[in-house]
Amino acid sequence: MSVDPKVRPGVTSGRRVPQPGLSVEDWFAARTYRGADYAAEELVAAKGAHRVSLVLPARNERETVGVMVAAIRAVLVERVPLIDELVVIDSDSTDDTAAVARAAGAEVHAQADILPELGAVPGKGEALWKSLAVTTGDIVGFIDSDLHEFDPQLVVGLFGPMLTEDLAFVKGCYERPLSVVGGVVPGGGGRVTELVARPLINLFWPELAGFVQPLAGEYAGRREVLESVPFVGGYGVEIGLLIDLVERYGLDSLGQVDLAVRKHRNAPDAALARMAMQIQRTVHERLVQQGRIVAREVPGGVFVQYARDPDGGFLPVCSDLAHHERPPMSQVRARG
Repeated sequence: MSVDPKVRPGVTSGRRVPQPGLSVEDWFAARTYRGADYAAEELVAAKGAHRVSLVLPARNERETVGVMVAAIRAVLVERVPLIDELVVIDSDSTDDTAAVARAAGAEVHAQADILPELGAVPGKGEALWKSLAVTTGDIVGFIDSDLHEFDPQLVVGLFGPMLTEDLAFVKGCYERPLSVVGGVVPGGGGRVTELVARPLINLFWPELAGFVQPLAGEYAGRREVLESVPFVGGYGVEIGLLIDLVERYGLDSLGQVDLAVRKHRNAPDAALARMAMQIQRTVHERLVQQGRIVAREVPGGVFVQYARDPDGGFLPVCSDLAHHERPPMSQVRARG
């Protein structure tokens, strides 16, 4: 079950060629799967000699990462040997996330200690990219480490299509409740998706409009596929991967799987705004790289927000959100 861009339908020399007749509706019907349909025992048989790696990027997630790792290890490593490698990438945590994850049974790597000769780039995407250098699985999956009420079936469902279908990459989708004062709004999460990512996708890459959760942190791909594309350093990593993968491999090589409900810590608006800027910057970079727009100057990398100061006025808060991007891991390996 390997993917070769030279022989995939709709691909020539690693560059996407439009596939007439493959509408978003057709893709959605054919390439959307249900996580509940997969059983771990059946997937162990389906994976054969392939190795499966699961990566959890974590930054100050001591409250949830240990519970998640312990559940995955008990159910999908020891009881049913679906996961061959369970890895946590500690992304410069200031709490004891690494110790908690290690005690729960994960193989833990400090992000800064991986490929130190290449320096450090801030952001989630860096942890994901560096994980490719310390994992060995033929298929690599990623899940966020801040999930509450975690069920290992989410992991089973995520890997299900990758082990039973001829796919290059699969993305998770789910309902995301939003906790608010006085209760919970079902499906109210994913505000950056609805206000930023989805409009941009529909404007510039409408073939990706079938993805329910384009910014989901749960996805899996074949190693040769993940190592063939660059990784954006920050929160633009998810939309950057989708754009690059559909460009390189074509829509029919991508799938999504319904993982039911995902509960996690909802971020405040100020944090969501910083994510939104990084996503818009990633889209800008991809439009420039594809020759669809001409940039006459480099976009700003400082994001200014405002908070109340002790005297009741407004205090500017500046964040450095400059765009960083890592090359395909296959190029790093080739250099030696």
